[in-house]
Amino acid sequence: MYKYPNTTILVFCKAPIAGTVKTRLMPHLNGQAAADIHIELSQRTLALLLKAQLCPIQLWCYPDKEHSFFNDCVVKYNVTLYEQKGSDLGERMLFAITHALQQSPRVLLLGCDSPSLIAKDLDLAISSLQTQQDIVVAPAEDGGYVMIGMKQAYPELFLNMKWGHNRVLSHTHEKIKQLGLNVTETKQQWDVDDINDLNRYKNSE
Repeated sequence: MYKYPNTTILVFCKAPIAGTVKTRLMPHLNGQAAADIHIELSQRTLALLLKAQLCPIQLWCYPDKEHSFFNDCVVKYNVTLYEQKGSDLGERMLFAITHALQQSPRVLLLGCDSPSLIAKDLDLAISSLQTQQDIVVAPAEDGGYVMIGMKQAYPELFLNMKWGHNRVLSHTHEKIKQLGLNVTETKQQWDVDDINDLNRYKNSE
């Protein structure tokens, strides 16, 4: 059984289509090689979650859930597939969180490309949601975040936000403060975006 049956993990993942994922690794890698890295990182994340047995896992797929990779993940990692919906990342995150909170009292949303995450990090994040804390967030070295969890959906944290820059985390904290919410910030993480990140990942294996 799961350690935290009252929580659901939401993993955001793009279909591994050459030329559409890990594009910042190109031109150092061709489109297929970049897609293969995306597959490797996604499988690493899902394997970590499966082994940890912390709580049920939902795989939120983009642009849809029809790719064979997603179907393979259902078999290998015991995930349930959902389609991301929304015009930008913030809308898609809010939709997933809102949907999941209709079935689960607590949710933790993360991406699939942060090799620094370990089971202890996930456990600490989920355990903070069992307290009076409203929000948990795992900061990223690039100024964003790799995980965010909550017990209630807060549109202000996701809508009308500019994504993909080095002030995403600070803007999120500003919104959290304006809402008067309690927040736990966990250990800083890093993800694989460019060729330097990829070399770091390969050297850390």
